[in-house]
Amino acid sequence: MSNTSSTEPQPSYVKLAMRNMVRKGGTSLKHFALTGVGLLALLVGLAYLTH
Repeated sequence: MSNTSSTEPQPSYVKLAMRNMVRKGGTSLKHFALTGVGLLALLVGLAYLTH
C-alpha cells in the first residue's frame, strides 16, 4: 500500500471534497444551500443596517 501511495500523486483536496459530496448526496447539498442562504441573509442585514 505504501509503495502505490508514494509513486502515485496525492489526490487534491478538491477531488476528495467532490467525491465526499457525491457519496453523501443530499446532506451536503442541504448544508451548501443553508450556507448560501445564511451568507445572503448576513449581507442583506449588513446592507440594511449600514444604509
